[in-house]
Formats: sequence, structure tokens, C-alpha cells
Amino acid sequence: MAHTDFDKEEREQIYQDFKEAVNMTPSELEEWLKTDESKEVGYKEEDADESVGHESGRKIIKILHTKKADLTDADYAHMRKVVGYVHRHTAQRPSGNIEDTPWRYSLKNWGHEPKQ
Repeated sequence: MAHTDFDKEEREQIYQDFKEAVNMTPSELEEWLKTDESKEVGYKEEDADESVGHESGRKIIKILHTKKADLTDADYAHMRKVVGYVHRHTAQRPSGNIEDTPWRYSLKNWGHEPKQ
């Protein structure tokens, strides 16, 4: 599902949506990804050591450390995937205290802290 050659408007929209969806700093996300909670949640591909969300978190850190002008189509494709995930997942917010829920941990792997 690789989409290439995003036009300028698409890139700008994706960039803005990504900045809205990802509300953790690179250092917050790096620290989070080191936790057991981070590693325990999320879907794992067969034979994978790491969940899709955890891998996504590492890509997000790389994107956050990249100058906007240096972002590639692959970066924009991942940013769009992150935005979609965060939007879908936040819509499924469980009732009650979300502090220690897999729902919150999964979102944090994708760079979004729902408690902020």
C-alpha cells in the first residue's frame, strides 16, 4: 500500500495531522518504548520480536528528529498511518480510568498520550 509522490498540499495536511496526533516528544517516546508496558501491548506479525506499534514508535522518533524538508514519501506514508491509527484508536476510548490500560499503552507506542 505504498503511496508515493505526495503533492505539496497532501504533505502539508499529513504533517499538520501528524503534529496534532503525536503529542509526545521524541525523548518521552524513547523512554516509553523502553518500558515493559510498551513492549507487552500491540499486534505482532508472525515471527516478529516487536509489535507493529512498538516498531512504529521507533519510526516516529526518527521522523520527529528529521527536518521537515528532509522527510521522504515513506516518512509521509508512515505519518499518515500514525494519524489514522491514533484517530481510530482514540474513538474507541474505554470508559473509566485509562491509566493502566492496554488501550493507552498502544496509543503511546504510536506517540499519542491520551491523558494530555
